Amino acid sequence: MNFDLTPEQDQLRDAVRALGRKYGHGYFVEQAKAGTHTTELWQEAGRLGYLGVNIPTEYGGGGGGITELAIVCEELAAAGCPLLLLVVSPAIAATVINKHGTDEQRKRHLPGLADGSQKIVFAITEPEAGSNFHRLGTVARRDGDDWLLTGRKCYISGVDEAGHVLVVARTEDSATGKLKPALFIVPTDAPGLEKSKLDMEILSPENQFLLYLDDVRLPADALVGESLDAGLPALFAGLNPERITVAAMGAGTGRYAIERASEYTATRKVWGGRSIGTHQGVAHPLAHAAVQVELARLMIHKAATLYDAGRDLEAGVAGNMAKYAAGEAAALAVDTAVQALGGAGMTTEYGVATLLGAVRAGRIAPVSREMILNFVAQHVLGQDKSY
Repeated sequence: MNFDLTPEQDQLRDAVRALGRKYGHGYFVEQAKAGTHTTELWQEAGRLGYLGVNIPTEYGGGGGGITELAIVCEELAAAGCPLLLLVVSPAIAATVINKHGTDEQRKRHLPGLADGSQKIVFAITEPEAGSNFHRLGTVARRDGDDWLLTGRKCYISGVDEAGHVLVVARTEDSATGKLKPALFIVPTDAPGLEKSKLDMEILSPENQFLLYLDDVRLPADALVGESLDAGLPALFAGLNPERITVAAMGAGTGRYAIERASEYTATRKVWGGRSIGTHQGVAHPLAHAAVQVELARLMIHKAATLYDAGRDLEAGVAGNMAKYAAGEAAALAVDTAVQALGGAGMTTEYGVATLLGAVRAGRIAPVSREMILNFVAQHVLGQDKSY
């Protein structure tokens, strides 16, 4: 068992860390409060090749895996610049298209995803069904050679920044008459597709949307893969990378919060000139949070390693555990950092309370902690399915 990164991965970590610190948390907050996006950071990361580290070299990517993309997600977050669209565009969309798309779809979309000039977001969640694809109400039906999509989606990130959205719908199997999942690459300006921004109590440069699809007409080649049989494997292909990269972003955010708090508590002196960090009531909670973040990082590394080795079932378990651990650790780290800084922790200047909403959301999305516990109980502990 090797816990060391390769020299190339170490170089990637150092380079992404430098890029993140060039922009910093102040830039992230400024863009979010202005209602604009982290476009400059995204474009520079694309030019430097960091957005496409997991995309094959033949399409302009780095030829690495989810391990490398997790490094990018973690280090940008550790610099105070967590980029949510890293999860939905390079991690989910690029993985799905690379593994299950047609040759033409790979040639059309992967180069742009690799250099950051193209973004594809992901739409599975619905108002009634949540992310339970067995109950999705968005339906695709044939109309000649075309497809017509009708339905609703919610909590869809970054639609206003993307040229396409990867929509999960259900189609009727002509042999059985049963509905089965299928994925479609839908232009965000397609007639019949409307978006409505959701007001969120989260400080983020990425926006959330409701999507309405009213007989959105798509050509046959909008269907991901050569046939409907690609739908279910394509859907599952994106879930493990999603969980691993979300976890990496959470771990990076936890590192950032602990670092900010540690700097403050080591230098803040009251009552006799001793730093407040010498008091165990301050130091121990921070140390506890640091332990939890490091434990989460270990599980993230395990999950990414298993995934890149093609051990999908094991990666599914580890990825869910990593997402759970990182979500809890990030929320603990940010809350502990705010408490350690006292009143300063609630100011924009010190840059920790600005992350409270995001880390709280990380315990809910893209899969809730309770659903992960259900998964572990069933698949690890051998318990009957509880839902």
